[in-house]
Amino acid sequence: MLSNQILQTSIEELKTITRVDIWVCDSTGEPLASTCESLALSKETILNFLASPADSQIIGNSHLVKIAEGGEVLYVVVAQGNGEEVYMIGRIAASQIKNLSKAYREKVDRNRFFQSLFLDNMLLVDLYQKAKKLHLEVTAPRVVFLIETKDQQDGVVRDVVGNMFSPQSGDYITSIDEQNLILLKSIEGETSIQELTTLAQSIVDTVNAEAMRRVRVSFGNPVEELKEVSKSYKEAKMALDVGKIFYAEKTVVSYSSLGIGRLIYQLPVSLCKLFMEEVFGEQGVAGVEEETLHTVQKFFENNMNISETSRQLYVHRNTLVYRLERLQECTGLDLRNFEDALTFKIALMVANYMKYLED
Repeated sequence: MLSNQILQTSIEELKTITRVDIWVCDSTGEPLASTCESLALSKETILNFLASPADSQIIGNSHLVKIAEGGEVLYVVVAQGNGEEVYMIGRIAASQIKNLSKAYREKVDRNRFFQSLFLDNMLLVDLYQKAKKLHLEVTAPRVVFLIETKDQQDGVVRDVVGNMFSPQSGDYITSIDEQNLILLKSIEGETSIQELTTLAQSIVDTVNAEAMRRVRVSFGNPVEELKEVSKSYKEAKMALDVGKIFYAEKTVVSYSSLGIGRLIYQLPVSLCKLFMEEVFGEQGVAGVEEETLHTVQKFFENNMNISETSRQLYVHRNTLVYRLERLQECTGLDLRNFEDALTFKIALMVANYMKYLED
């Protein structure tokens, strides 16, 4: 059903043009919207009209028109005034409201369809039937983007994203929870991951500039058929979660770029705990000094280059070597050795994952 506000706006615009007062009542005779204070007809008269087989009727200076869909009466439009033109205006109002109601219902049906599609809650036969009813192409390259907002039900972000992408281009925007918008983007068959990353970054930049909101965007791999859209959605959701754990500094994360973070995210918790104890002992990563961890992060960022790392940390080369040797005494890992460095890097990522689970 249309909101009363939409009905009120619609008939007020008609009155501005025609100067004819219009009422809209529901199927129980209750008024929903009006352009004047009093209706010349009683509720009983409207109910009698609803019970009659007539689609329209003239009672005194009131012209009544039913709005029905699928054999069910949704509204009654009452145009008040004398003359044939008032009857025509009532018809025009009824036609306009009927079209608005149809468009609203199609929008709701489309949202429900995509929500069921993303959550994989639809049989294959129903998918094809509903897609045909909604005029959706079954075979076409698409990709799912997830746009995470910090503010719940942030309509501003949705408006900005809605202005960037159009249903006429095969793009659809919906949501399943309060903090994530879902963009199903129609793409060209040869679109690369780099092009999709650039598009995701443009979403982040546009929302930041126009809505003054900070968002994170993730996306899955492109798919060729409508039935595979749920796969791209699950990939985008995993990319968003994994990105917050291991790549917190990034505002755009693709499923294909998750690397070892995706592997760690799918490991059993018991296995992660066992690995942490093997590397850090019973104290875990908390037993390593904060200064040492910061040094190690810089060391990894500079591809294990001692000279460049010491320069960026403003410490002497020997001081950096001393810190690495202290870490070796604690963990038995020499980070100047590739295999030990790899083990420690994975251990830090597992530590971040465990902290995420605890939080």
